[in-house]
Amino acid sequence: MLVSPNFGFLEIHDPQLVRLGALAERYFSDDPNTCLIKLRQFGELLAQLIAANVGMYDHEARQIDLMRRLRDKGILKGKIYDLFDQLRLVGNDATHALADDHRIALSNLKYARQLGIWFHRVNTKNPDFNPGPFIPPQDPARETQALKQELAQLRTELQASRTAAELAQITAEQEAQRRISAQELAKEAEAQKQTALDHLAAIQAIAQTQSVQTIQETIQRSQQAGDNIDLDERETRRLIDAQLRAAGWEVDSEQLTYSNGIRPQKGKNLAIAEWPTNDGRADYVFFVGLQVMAVVEAKRQSTDVYAAIDQAKRYSRGYKIQGNEILPGGPWGEYQVPFVFATNGREFLRQLQTKSGIWFCDVRRPENIRRPLTTWYKPEAFIDALNQDVDKAHELLAEEDFNYNLQLRDYQIKAIQTVEARLAQGARELLLAMATGTGKTKTCLILVYRLLKTKRFRRVLFLVDRTALGEQTGNVFKETRVENLQTFADIFDIKELGEAILDRDTKVHIDTVQAFVKRILYPGDNTSIPTADQYDCIVVDECHRGYLLDRELSDSELTFRDFNDYISKYRRVLDHFDAVKIGLTATPALHTTQIFGEPVYTYSYKEAVIDGHLIDCEPPIRIRAVSFPKTGKIARVVGKKYGCRADRTIKASGRF
Repeated sequence: MLVSPNFGFLEIHDPQLVRLGALAERYFSDDPNTCLIKLRQFGELLAQLIAANVGMYDHEARQIDLMRRLRDKGILKGKIYDLFDQLRLVGNDATHALADDHRIALSNLKYARQLGIWFHRVNTKNPDFNPGPFIPPQDPARETQALKQELAQLRTELQASRTAAELAQITAEQEAQRRISAQELAKEAEAQKQTALDHLAAIQAIAQTQSVQTIQETIQRSQQAGDNIDLDERETRRLIDAQLRAAGWEVDSEQLTYSNGIRPQKGKNLAIAEWPTNDGRADYVFFVGLQVMAVVEAKRQSTDVYAAIDQAKRYSRGYKIQGNEILPGGPWGEYQVPFVFATNGREFLRQLQTKSGIWFCDVRRPENIRRPLTTWYKPEAFIDALNQDVDKAHELLAEEDFNYNLQLRDYQIKAIQTVEARLAQGARELLLAMATGTGKTKTCLILVYRLLKTKRFRRVLFLVDRTALGEQTGNVFKETRVENLQTFADIFDIKELGEAILDRDTKVHIDTVQAFVKRILYPGDNTSIPTADQYDCIVVDECHRGYLLDRELSDSELTFRDFNDYISKYRRVLDHFDAVKIGLTATPALHTTQIFGEPVYTYSYKEAVIDGHLIDCEPPIRIRAVSFPKTGKIARVVGKKYGCRADRTIKASGRF
């Protein structure tokens, strides 16, 4: 009989989960590569069981597609999704690249157990279930010093929480597991594969008879249980390491540390851990070459990360040169290092804003406030930020006149000046409300031109929700002559619809919301997600529009369930980038003002008609004469409405 010290409690849900967990534990010591493959299979089966419980199981679905469906349904949220993704990605690497790392295998064993605990809490409706601390597997034949210390610490935690009898039972189970050969375990797991598939089908059949309310209760329990998953500091750091690698940093919080003699080097982008300052050790310090760019405070996943920025600021104030590194300018008031970060490794969730995401502050300007990011900055983004002088840009904007080849009307100039003034005040969400036909796109073209010319922004994303709108906008940028008979496209590099790979010199990128939903929320396995710094300004044309149930919305092979689904993903695209958002619309909707705020400038249809820029298209009012000789009641009402006497004759040919 299979035994598993860490996964045995899952027997009541599906014995195959226990078998896969036991195999992963059994292989850990002498074959960490196979351990990771078994953990990937564990994650696949667990996701299938979750899907079956809510009637979403599809035996042909790929793991990534199933995970995304469960995420969109609201079941796999935040760190639960992240842990599933780690099992999947590392398992894939083990299959194709023959990874052989006991540290990674140990982390993934702990991730799998946390997911098992979460699953048990959801399906037993027991949010307080606690099987005790993780039970470390038997020592591998080859141990690094760091791995030896980690296993020793785990055993210390275990001994502190269990009785002597319980510890003896755990040791006996591990010995029994070791006596069973890995081949026997694998043979039994393979033999029971069809039984597991039949079990999934049976659960799916039951779920399809459940009420919507029952399914919704399961979703709510999964979210609540997910919020209670608490990773220790070491595992939190390893998740943060993975996020930093995805952004282009060389990092290993256990090996690339100050105490191990790691120092900044020319030509390398290093995130060095445990770097000393006069105010304690910073969890990470980012170096681009020899330049000190940022300090980071990393917390456990259960910690409020918003307040942790204050500790990162102390590291910046207390930074001291240790060797050949270089401070990139400054000081900026009391700060030595220009950028500070704080994180607890959790994916950014707006509803848990202060407890999730990567919080960031540019401390070079006192008016800069902390804000959440969805990804880390790439190394080159710090160079771009250092080269940007916001104060000088606003001085140049104030001096820049409007003597362009493209003549603007007074209200268009006023709209641009209003946006620039709000930007100078630090606004990051702005809304322009201009009536249809008053030249929003051309107004925007000159606004973007001025902001790029003065270097207020580095790169602008022009976002639309229609391919036709994107093509129209591209034509305007390519054909409209701005200065010295040159078009916008002659002066600044533009990427248009479908061009996902940007050059460093790209200044404007025109694309659809749907394309970015696909790149950010549904990327391919070999496709990198754009980092938060890719654009520093996003302009959204016709930002009031949304899910209109027409065929053009699926131009990126993507459809939306309903209006709320569209708006949710639309908001996630905007939140993904650390950028100023400028919306243009003729008719602000509720979701528009929730995202961009109330309009900073409005030029209405009535104003445009009065100014002679639009024609009043309201039909004439024709009133038939009706005689009421006794009371004259109707005549008095009509006369009051149109400002004439009650006894005035009403002609059938037109108005009074």
